[in-house]
Formats: sequence, C-alpha cells, structure tokens
Amino acid sequence: MNSKKTLNGTDLIHYDTRVLGESNGPEVAPSISVSTTFRAPNPVDAPIDPHNFDMRNPSRHIYSRYTQQALVFHKPKRIAIRGGYHGCHATIETYRKAKDTDLRVIDLDDEYQPGDLCWLETPLNPTGESRDIQYYADKIHKVGGSLLVDSTFAPPPLQYPFDFGADTVFHSGTKYFGGHSDLLCGVLIVKTLEEWNMLHHDRTFLGSMMGSLEAWLLLRSLRTLHLRIPRQSESASILASWLQAISLTPKGQSFDGVPGGVVAKVWHSSLQGRDSRGFHPKQQLTGGWNPTFAILLEKVEYASHFPHLLKYFVPATSLGGVESLVEHRIQSDPEADPCLIRLSIGVEEVEDLKVDLRQALSVVVE
Repeated sequence: MNSKKTLNGTDLIHYDTRVLGESNGPEVAPSISVSTTFRAPNPVDAPIDPHNFDMRNPSRHIYSRYTQQALVFHKPKRIAIRGGYHGCHATIETYRKAKDTDLRVIDLDDEYQPGDLCWLETPLNPTGESRDIQYYADKIHKVGGSLLVDSTFAPPPLQYPFDFGADTVFHSGTKYFGGHSDLLCGVLIVKTLEEWNMLHHDRTFLGSMMGSLEAWLLLRSLRTLHLRIPRQSESASILASWLQAISLTPKGQSFDGVPGGVVAKVWHSSLQGRDSRGFHPKQQLTGGWNPTFAILLEKVEYASHFPHLLKYFVPATSLGGVESLVEHRIQSDPEADPCLIRLSIGVEEVEDLKVDLRQALSVVVE
C-alpha cells in the first residue's frame, strides 16, 4: 500500500516565491488582466529573440490563445469505457464526428488491442464507487495502449492515479479544484515534459481556452485545496455510513429519527469492501474517501421532492463546491435511475447536514 500523501499548504499559497524564487511584488493576491491582445515592445527598448522566446513563461505577453484535448493527444483506435459521467460519452461522440471515422467504443472488460485507450473514471459519477486503476493499467499496457484516468471525484490529496499506472490524468477543474461554484475549466496532466510540450503546442492552435477571470479564480481556489478536500471527505464518509445504517432499517422501524423504507441503497467507495480480485478502494484512495456519492430512494416521488425539502443542501447539478449540493440525477442525465439522488458534501458542519437530511427524509414520506 502507498503511504499517505499530503498537499503542502505553503507551496499552494507561496509557490512563486518558495519554488520559483519569484515574487508577485507588492500584491498579496495576483492581479488579473482581462486583455488578450498586448502592445508589441519597441525593439530599441526591449528586443525579443523569436527563436529563444519562452511562450510558456514569457517576460511579457504577446497574444493569448490556448486549449487542451486528451483525445487529440492520444489519437485512439478504440476507446474502452463503461458508465460514468454522461458528458464524457458525449465528448467521445463529438470527437468521432469531427474525425469522420468509425471510432469503436468497447467495454472496459472487453479484450484490448494495440492502439486502444482505456478511459477509466474512478471514483465513478454519480455513485462514488471506485475502480481498480492498477488492474486496468496492467491490462491496457500489455497491448501497448494507454490509460486515461478521470479523477475528478478524488482530487489530491485523496488519490494519485500515476502511482497506480495511469498515463494521463484529468480533472474537471470546475469541481474540487475550483471549489466555489464560480469557474469552468479542465485540467489535463501528463508524466513527462515532452508530453507536456506536445499538449502545449496543440492547445495553442485548437480553439477555446480558459479565460483570464477563470484562471485567476482557479489560482485563488488552489490556495485552500488542502483545507477543503479533507474536510469534505471526512464529512461525506460520516454521512455515507449514517445513511447506510438507515438503508438497512426495515420499514416500520426507525434509525436515529429516520423511518426505515425511505432509503433503499447507498453507494460510496468506503462501503464497497474487497472485490473478487482482491481490490479494496482504500488501496488507491490513500488520502481519504470521495466527498460525492449517491443514494437510492424507494419511490420516484420521494426522489423528486427530496432535494427541495433540504435547508442547507442546494438543489443543483454540480459538485465539489464549499456548499453542499443535492441532485435528482435524472434531471441532468436521462439514463439515470429516477430514484437516484447525488450528494456533494461541502464544508458545513457535518452535524448540521445530518439534521437537515434527517428532517427531509422524515418529511418526504408524509
């Protein structure tokens, strides 16, 4: 088992001065520039050598235009994927149309071939269940393919997919990296500088980019990543265990003030146990359990009304923010079970969240 890794709060807040040896000057927080076009320097005053100009870390800006695309980078012949975030399947379909080719999509447990890309989401959206990264890494690498891991549900310090064989890792930075429900971004991570340079070159010429405001908001958010994630993880684990006890309570009885027969099932990586191959989620979730998970209510009517009976949980389709969110999943994913509720746990006091869930679960059956 890998030793537990931690995020260094000093690095997150003072990276420029501690690691790069640079300073933001008199500003405590970096300032924001919304311009995408910049005045060219007079060569008499500030000559620029175009052959030795570092566009990744320029002393001054000339023009801004960047994006990132994992599928363009990997150029898969086939994609192995199962379930997970429906938006990823839509992305694959869009890539297929753009390439005008018959890009086959196979199941994760089908036989792999050279040129395949294994697209592994873990923990899984919306249930929060974990998949064995090392198993799929070994399987895809045997045929010379690549493993792409979507680790959005388990950001650092919870999970480090490279430790278990991932070739590329990506996150919806909108979620936990952003953490305040106010920015849109994606993060794509590779192992080597050579790969990074390839991605940087591609994104320079491939369309949309992160705007200045979003980049500034993301830098702000990363300063508290080491504080937010462990708190959200701990609270989610407590609530998942509590809800699991409720789901096991027979109808006609009650547990901790909640009647049985309301919650049918709870999904969370902490509740999985060891699978037939010997995998246990705690082997790769070394920093704590995922803060987003799902419950199944007994009736569709319960599921449709439940989100709007809560006081502290906001009914909304996202996750990862400091405020707790609740979603009747079918409203954003038509393929979801109509009784499924996704819970994203924020940084509120866990006992307050428990009180809120208790009263809503009691009222919904009335």
